[in-house]
Amino acid sequence: MGVKCRACVAIVFILLLLGSMWLHGSLENHWNTCSKFYNIKNKVLSFIKVNSSDDDVAPLKVCPGQRFQVADLLAHLQAAPVSTNDVLLKPYLASWDELIKFLEALGPMVGIISQEIESKTSIIRDLAQKAEKEAEKKMKDRKIMPQQSDPVLMISHDRSSNYSKMNHRLSFGYTSSRSMIKWELDNDLVDFHKHTNSGCRTLLRLHRALLWLQSFLEELGKDATEGEHLRRPSDLCKETYQRTLARHHSWWVRKAAELAFLAMPERPYFYQLVCVETQAEATVVLNRVVKAIEEVYERNEVALQEHGMLDLP
Repeated sequence: MGVKCRACVAIVFILLLLGSMWLHGSLENHWNTCSKFYNIKNKVLSFIKVNSSDDDVAPLKVCPGQRFQVADLLAHLQAAPVSTNDVLLKPYLASWDELIKFLEALGPMVGIISQEIESKTSIIRDLAQKAEKEAEKKMKDRKIMPQQSDPVLMISHDRSSNYSKMNHRLSFGYTSSRSMIKWELDNDLVDFHKHTNSGCRTLLRLHRALLWLQSFLEELGKDATEGEHLRRPSDLCKETYQRTLARHHSWWVRKAAELAFLAMPERPYFYQLVCVETQAEATVVLNRVVKAIEEVYERNEVALQEHGMLDLP
């Protein structure tokens, strides 16, 4: 069966089975995972270096004519780790903005997942904005004027890539993963027994989805073993999904997801997405992205585990 036929089967099945759930954003307990195009000047993006091992590696190119930019994704991911064990939420959410574009670029059936992910990033941004307004009110009541450059007042509405001024306020609310956990625990915003739209629960759902995307990109970046052909992205996506996210989903959602992956483009399309022409070049780029994702994932994993939040309902 050709790609188009498999795509049609996936579309018909999923629209009949889960159209209402996905289109109305009701996958709260099921799916939390991983481009529209516009013209952009062909330029090289300089990104923030986190790991000294990247010092001798050339910056990635910005791909002309597409919305998803692997250079932007890597820049945000590398800006997120801070201190020795924390993650800045602003670049973390910005990296998800790029991953959403990545999913959208893979077609309507895979891209529809991005709607649910975007709803998750919006939850954290809305909570951050609410906390910022509360902080502003307290400052006003105390007749303390907040500075325009105060990073506390930038997280939810300023999406620029300048994160350098945020490090000194890691103790406040939704500045970082750990500050958010502390803030929500101190304010009784986390329920360990029932579903609530807390930032911690939302972070956990994004965290699980990030593991799936990390695993998928890692497999996609591997060269073929001797005597074998490169494996199809749809097969790799399905297998990594089964190893990671599937156990958190119902049977119906698992089957619908696996059918959606049948509509995934072939490997050359992924080369175009990350601005390369060969598998060898793709391996270099994807390994850098996977390494950056792993750093962010491990820090959030430790923070959530320390507070017993890896199984929040």
